[in-house]
Amino acid sequence: MDGEINETYITLEGHVELDKYRYLYFAVMLMAYFCIIICNLTIVYLILMHRNLHEPMYVFIAALLLNSVVFSTNIYPKLLSDFLSEKQIVSYSACYLQFFLFYSLSGSEFLLLAAMAYDRYVSICRPLQYAAIMGRTTVSIFLTLAWLVPFSVTGVQVVLSSNIKLCKLNLDGILCNNLIYNMYCVSSKVHIVFGALSVAITAIFSLLFIIFSYTRILIISYRSSKEVRKKAAQTCSPHLLVLISFSCLCAFDVIIVRLGSNFTKLVRLIMTLQTVLYHPLFNPIIYGLKMKEITRQLRRLFHQAKAQ
Repeated sequence: MDGEINETYITLEGHVELDKYRYLYFAVMLMAYFCIIICNLTIVYLILMHRNLHEPMYVFIAALLLNSVVFSTNIYPKLLSDFLSEKQIVSYSACYLQFFLFYSLSGSEFLLLAAMAYDRYVSICRPLQYAAIMGRTTVSIFLTLAWLVPFSVTGVQVVLSSNIKLCKLNLDGILCNNLIYNMYCVSSKVHIVFGALSVAITAIFSLLFIIFSYTRILIISYRSSKEVRKKAAQTCSPHLLVLISFSCLCAFDVIIVRLGSNFTKLVRLIMTLQTVLYHPLFNPIIYGLKMKEITRQLRRLFHQAKAQ
């Protein structure tokens, strides 16, 4: 393309039959957004209000659920607005802001899951030292790093990308994810290397650490009593389910970018919606049903609501 592009708006072209189903899309996604907010914040409220839930494991769960709320809020209001708009457009700066929050919060989720894996490892494999190791300072450091590292890494990536020349202003998706790279005229080697480095820091390192931690837990539990094995299964299975779910959705995001041209528009839309719809709802359901103490407090809350 000759000359530089001066337009500041990007057209989102990933919607399917929007004119025909816009109100159905809007109603379903609005209901999903309300469910995400209510389910996640209800469990966060329970953790904040009950002192017996002020343990590191529950603090990390609350942080993970808050992460899901912010992640959803980064996507849903714009998505709902697009469903009712004649043109699905987004400003260049707003697109990069959505991209920044999308991948920063995704990286935070991996690091929070890694912190939870470490917490379970210390609790099961070194129970006598748990209180000394997992003190308030340690938890605060883990929470700070879980948000600071991905935000810093993704921030640098956005800054490096902001000056790259665009050759088109249409995006084959419904939100600003890695598909924005397809709009660049040329690929920057520095950008590619830093992108790979950011994935290694936030995702690969976290996954390897999680696998190591749960492997050690499995070995120790196998050698221990039935009670220890039961405790390990009860407290670790929710985290593993959430990890598997989130890893699959991250794989969806990569597949959409790398192989998106091989899929129909409808398939790309469904895969994208999986990343923004399924997981933020899955987290509170899993922790609400699988974590015994949270389930108990939820039942009390519902009984109190019925009594009133």
